[in-house]
Amino acid sequence: MRPSAVLFAIAGLVATPSAALAQQPAPAPVVPAPVQTQMKLSVERVGGKLATALVGAQIRVRGTIATFVPGEKVIVRFYDQQSRLRVTTRPILGGPNGTGRFVLGHTPRRSGRLVVKASHAPTAALGELKATARSVDVIPRRVGPSSTKRAIRALQRRLTRLGYVVGSRGVYDGRTARAVLAFRKVTGMRRTTSATTEVMRRIARGKGSFRIRQPSHGRHIEADLSRQVIALIEGGKVRRIYPVSTGAPSTPTIIGSFRVYRRSPGTNAKGMVHAAYFIRGYATHGFASVPVYPASHGCLRVPIPDALSLFNWIRIGTPVDVYH
Repeated sequence: MRPSAVLFAIAGLVATPSAALAQQPAPAPVVPAPVQTQMKLSVERVGGKLATALVGAQIRVRGTIATFVPGEKVIVRFYDQQSRLRVTTRPILGGPNGTGRFVLGHTPRRSGRLVVKASHAPTAALGELKATARSVDVIPRRVGPSSTKRAIRALQRRLTRLGYVVGSRGVYDGRTARAVLAFRKVTGMRRTTSATTEVMRRIARGKGSFRIRQPSHGRHIEADLSRQVIALIEGGKVRRIYPVSTGAPSTPTIIGSFRVYRRSPGTNAKGMVHAAYFIRGYATHGFASVPVYPASHGCLRVPIPDALSLFNWIRIGTPVDVYH
């Protein structure tokens, strides 16, 4: 074999491995997995244990993501009992200590239960996120006899939770008006029957609870002379609150702890309706005149429409605590 042919063959053998290597596919680049983290949702500018807001008052929705990933967004949805109200997208911004965050406002336009949800569809950089939904009880700014049934029911529902005795569902009747009066008395407001914006604002803030003075007395009545209300207590909870008119300055109601010793159904010669006596001639009873100030001869007067339900709740031996 000629020398040139030998050299060519050797060169071919040497080149073959390099050509084979060149034909092999390049290794695939390593793609990092999406960040897996958590998202939490909170609602601010709401009041009380029930997270309550007034119609027309802006609330604030705040979200927190445990790990911040730049360039990502979340979807926030608002629902009420009837439909989806709003869908909006918010960028995730950098927060303290490597967290992510987003904030937005929302102004509810009608009363009812408002539900807020937030989510993030999975991307190459950030995994799927879904926060626990939050709810807000939205109540009217003011309520009166001409309000819608929906608005009146919202007021009645919140007063009932506090122990106030309301009337027909969805009707601003006399009993509901007296419940508003009792709420105003307990919270130290002017003694009227109007559910104004200030009344609704205090309800939204969780005000209006009757503080039990004698929880150890079990099933009993407490009469607060300074606030001119009585409360029926059972099982450590306020079951009913009624507005009353107690003894006038010249004939004050006796102070102390007593027990009902006699029940007298019907109306007596003095106009006392369904009387329950707790010491001497002092009794709880219905009466035609129940002003917003102390005016009785020492008894605990309630409006006549409330007298029978109060009378039926009282038993012989029921404790009655009277205090300022």
